[in-house]
Amino acid sequence: MNGALQSGSLKIASIMGIPIKVHFSWLIIFGLITWSLSAFYFPKEAPELSPASYWIYGTIASLLLFASVAFHELSHSFVALRYKLQIINITLFIFGGVAQMKGEPPSPKAEFRIAIAGPLSSYFLAFVFYSLFILSVTEITKALFHYLALINFILGTFNLIPGFPMDGGRVFRAYLWGKTKDFFYATRKASSFGQKIAIFFIIFGIFSIFTGFPGGLWLMLIGWFLYMAAQASYQQVSLQETLSGANVRDIMARDIVTMSKDISIDSAVNDYFLKYGYGGFPIMDDGRFLGFVTLKEIKDVPRERWRDVRVSEIYVSHNKKWEVSEEDDAVKALELMINEDKGRLVVTERGSIKGLITRNGIARYVQIYGQIMGRTEK
Repeated sequence: MNGALQSGSLKIASIMGIPIKVHFSWLIIFGLITWSLSAFYFPKEAPELSPASYWIYGTIASLLLFASVAFHELSHSFVALRYKLQIINITLFIFGGVAQMKGEPPSPKAEFRIAIAGPLSSYFLAFVFYSLFILSVTEITKALFHYLALINFILGTFNLIPGFPMDGGRVFRAYLWGKTKDFFYATRKASSFGQKIAIFFIIFGIFSIFTGFPGGLWLMLIGWFLYMAAQASYQQVSLQETLSGANVRDIMARDIVTMSKDISIDSAVNDYFLKYGYGGFPIMDDGRFLGFVTLKEIKDVPRERWRDVRVSEIYVSHNKKWEVSEEDDAVKALELMINEDKGRLVVTERGSIKGLITRNGIARYVQIYGQIMGRTEK
């Protein structure tokens, strides 16, 4: 899910060193909310104003709503930073917002505090906007602050639903984690419960459509999103559990096929990619490792130029941050691949290459491990 969000997102600001991004889907809901408020809500609450005024206040209300969502996610991030967890970014999208953390909370207490910070911040904003509603003297400002107070109260309450990975689901995971002392068990149970809640939303949404109850389609979309997010979390923790205790040395490929930088792309394709079936190869020059060439770089070159273009012209130069050692955790290596969007990392020891660790290699390890353990349990 995160990958899909990142691919269609644009950075608009940076707060506390955290990039704030807007997904293209945010424009859809922003337009719908602005139109709904300007065409229906504000004309009903303040009928004496001009149409232009309604659109101005509709836009202001929509912007403050998404500022509230950003504040909600920043509250999670602020507490997470106190526990030394890195926040990669905050993305606003059609269903609200998500703060992407690097790693998991170090303890159940940390998980609980990070999770509950979001709903509490929304309740705080609801109180602030309600106070402004009480102090307002015009109908239009009363309508504006009443809407923002109500929507923040709903946001805080909705996020407390115990469906992982929502805030309430994370609170539920923190409870199970503290009770059982088993992070993986707690995540599996919370994710499974989150999927059940998501299915309830979908079924209730379908029922609402057939009975004429408003919001049925919206409930179905929310349910679908929650189901996919809970499923992704379940798969992720299953992967982490399988790799827990495994080091890079357990998974890395030691027999490395290298490629000279001086050969043509045509030779690279026929003598390496098609022959060995790998998605990328290390590039060497007199025993010195230079970087990698992958199918992505090959595809960027027109077919008619393959005989003329050398590998030296297209390979991706190596960066030290893409190195791991044999003793590193396999989970950390996988996280590095994901964060850096790399399909392979080089395993080094005292400056020399010992092997490679790839996403395909990790996938094969997980598959074989699952087959072996499945047979053992039977």
